[in-house]
Amino acid sequence: MNAAARIESGTKVYGQGEAAVTALDEVTVQFEEGHFSAIMGPSGSGKSTLLHCIAGLDTLTSGKAFIGDSDLGSLKDKDLTVLRREKVGFIFQAFNLVPTLDAEENINLPLSIAGKKPDQDWFDSVVSALALGDRLDHRPAELSGGQQQRVAAARALVSKPQIIFADEPSGNLDSHSGAELLGFMQNAVKELGQTIVMVTHDANAASYSDRIVFLDDGKTVDEMRDPTPDTVLDRLKVLGG
Repeated sequence: MNAAARIESGTKVYGQGEAAVTALDEVTVQFEEGHFSAIMGPSGSGKSTLLHCIAGLDTLTSGKAFIGDSDLGSLKDKDLTVLRREKVGFIFQAFNLVPTLDAEENINLPLSIAGKKPDQDWFDSVVSALALGDRLDHRPAELSGGQQQRVAAARALVSKPQIIFADEPSGNLDSHSGAELLGFMQNAVKELGQTIVMVTHDANAASYSDRIVFLDDGKTVDEMRDPTPDTVLDRLKVLGG
């Protein structure tokens, strides 16, 4: 199984001297192509730091991070920007939508920047699955939080990236909207071969994944295949999460 992204002996330290905080401590982990992976752990365990470093949004203090065969630490800023734009999709808890663009323009923004046109059938299926068909001409200020998050998810999916990184994607959604979004993400992996790596603290959200990597105190401490909400909750109790 090929790794869509991986970190080798990754350490991330914030601050210096006595104020130094080690957010990641010699982490080695890989995320397989065509899988839906989740990262879980107690608050402060290093979940978001791991996601940001493996996605090229932050740099490791030591160790290596790869997307496919690309060593992120060896890339110039320009090359890293191109890699992120062409190979990576992001779904953040903060939607990061452009307020002056309507929903359709926000969804297609990564393609527009790259000078590409959307695959209309795929665009339509993404929009339909995320129930955004009657909202495409609305700007973010005219959308609810749940609708904005679904626009952000559609934006990540519409360019068919090599890998999608999601940070608490259902964190601001009600349970129904969250289940729809997670179900669509799961389907994108199973039916379309998409690769997704998601940080979540929610056992129910994590149960949509194929595999969970558990972090504690900046280290990987366990993993679980084919999780259910109950098995995840039981494992989090042990971790204190």
